[in-house]
Amino acid sequence: MSEIPADLRYATTHEWVRDDGDGVITVGITDHAQAELGDLVFVQLPGEEGAVEAGAACAVVESVKTASDIHAPVDGEIIATHDDVADDPEQVNTDPYGEGWLFTMRMVDDASLGELLDADGYAELIDDDA
Repeated sequence: MSEIPADLRYATTHEWVRDDGDGVITVGITDHAQAELGDLVFVQLPGEEGAVEAGAACAVVESVKTASDIHAPVDGEIIATHDDVADDPEQVNTDPYGEGWLFTMRMVDDASLGELLDADGYAELIDDDA
């Protein structure tokens, strides 16, 4: 059973979002997503070149099995990337909700967090996928 922290929000594309306050969020991939991908061998982080739209591919993770796009969960601007995971992609596998985070964003609209799934909604989504 995948870990699904109750204090986070979730995109249907398997990104998690932590509200850091003042319109800033931290984004990573869920425990379920990293387990499905398998051992990650490469992470391409987004550039910090400005605005991204919700649902747009902005990063890539690759495992020994496949490559997968990482999508912006909300409209906003990438403001920082976690360069350590590019050097050590295994952090995403071992600590997806902690040291395995990928990037931070400044949201265009704080209300957009309410459009993401809560932990129960995400649990239902991945149960439906099974």
